[in-house]
Amino acid sequence: MLDQLSPRHLRRRLLQLAGAAVVITTVVLAAPGLGEVRVRLAHASLDWLALAVGLELMSVLSYVLIFRAVFCPRMRWRVSSQIAMSELAANSLLPVSGAGGLALGAWALRRGGMDVEQIGRKTVALYFLTSLANVSILIVVASLYAVGALGEDPNPALTFVFGGLAVASVLAVLAIPVVLRGLPQRASPRGAAGGRIARAVGLVRRSLVDGVPDAVLLLRRRSPGVLIGSFGTTAFDLAVLGAAFRAIGVSPPVGVLALGYLIGMLGGNLPVPGGIGGVDVGLIGALTLFHEPLAATTVAVLTYHAISLWVPAVVG
Repeated sequence: MLDQLSPRHLRRRLLQLAGAAVVITTVVLAAPGLGEVRVRLAHASLDWLALAVGLELMSVLSYVLIFRAVFCPRMRWRVSSQIAMSELAANSLLPVSGAGGLALGAWALRRGGMDVEQIGRKTVALYFLTSLANVSILIVVASLYAVGALGEDPNPALTFVFGGLAVASVLAVLAIPVVLRGLPQRASPRGAAGGRIARAVGLVRRSLVDGVPDAVLLLRRRSPGVLIGSFGTTAFDLAVLGAAFRAIGVSPPVGVLALGYLIGMLGGNLPVPGGIGGVDVGLIGALTLFHEPLAATTVAVLTYHAISLWVPAVVG
């Protein structure tokens, strides 16, 4: 992890991201059949784009808020901001699907003197709380479509399949501590390597058993930092996509925008730096399945991804 975060590797990652941006820009500007995309880009509103950058900064600050609330509310704001923003930058630069940021945060907290057991359980709690915002919004929007509060659903099958999966995922995660407590502890294998593996497995087990209840306890306490930080991280990032659409004069329905965003962001789990390719294909695919126009969606998604990638990378 430390080697990947050396200045030499970070410069290489930034150059790779810049190279990818140049390639995408060249394709958009020169490839045949993309005339409508180029026209929409040329007439994009700078005011809406500036607002999108500001919204992404609010998403970054929301992550700082929940990071501090979960790990140590008494931590100095400067320290918590440095670690949290560096995590977001690592997620943009390292091809490990978000694990790079968590690993960097764990390393920094360990260097700061926090116990490994505490880091493990709090990392699980943080990941659960930030993911809970995504699935909760998905469940709420799917429910609103089910009762007709958001009008006609352009793709009911997709909405209810992913809404059901979101409910199942929350229940499954809440059941993990119960299941793990009921499983017998295995004897440690012999040898140094076996001992290290056994300690690592034991740490993961204890982190899951204790981390999920920690997250539930923080929710029950209605900690402002947890609630605002968790939902703000997702809501402001979603608003960036909405602002990117408005910049080119398109306004998708709120429900469609939320569902397309939450379903399409699953493409970011591909192990590539910044989710380049995975996020774009996922978002464009999901939004077009909800009958949004392809050219406008492509422009909005590419604009959104450029902002959501570079703002955390540069700030972090």
